[in-house]
Amino acid sequence: MKNDLTVLQQQLKVPFKDCSLLTQALVHSSYVNENPGLTRGHNERLEFLGDAVLGLVIGEKLYRDFPEHAEGELTRLRAALVRRETLSRVAKSINLGDYLYLGKGEEANGGRAKPANLAGAMEAVIAAVYLDCGLTVTAALILRLFAAEIEAVTSQGESVDYKSKLQALTQSKYHLTPVYYTSEVKGPDHEPQFTIEVKIDNKTLSKGSGRSKQTAEMEAARLALEQLGDFTP
Repeated sequence: MKNDLTVLQQQLKVPFKDCSLLTQALVHSSYVNENPGLTRGHNERLEFLGDAVLGLVIGEKLYRDFPEHAEGELTRLRAALVRRETLSRVAKSINLGDYLYLGKGEEANGGRAKPANLAGAMEAVIAAVYLDCGLTVTAALILRLFAAEIEAVTSQGESVDYKSKLQALTQSKYHLTPVYYTSEVKGPDHEPQFTIEVKIDNKTLSKGSGRSKQTAEMEAARLALEQLGDFTP
């Protein structure tokens, strides 16, 4: 665990006035169970608030960027951006797991890498920024940290989930599930370019590239559907 939160604040680009809010956002319930004297407790109440703030900011972003989309499509896009897997990836991008306060058992069980812990802490950090700095600063933080994820779910035919279409096709035709592998990562840390291979039965169907793994996987799936003759744009 990294006790000095200066680097984390630099990554967030948010200088906290009340650092105790950021500290609380990183406290897992298992740590409180072993340290009952903590006055502020664990981060679950902050998770609750952070989830609401994140949903608002992402919802407004989608509402403004896609005026032609109906409610159902906007809801689907928002759900993809606020789900646990997405939050966990964003948390990993700033090494948030390194800063978590965990109980000994949770630490021993790989708690720093668990998606649930990372996603919860990410929501809690968002809430901490909101309480300390207000909505404008928090919105800017969210849109910066989630930029690649937003691109991933809104680019290249946002109404089409090519991965789901490919899986349905390969399972029905071949009784096999496609598997995605990262074959190459290029570029600087702040702007990586991923190349993903999609395979069935250990045979490569196609390769896709993008600024995030999710974008690259979706492109690989789209190209694989073309290869298999079942592409519907």
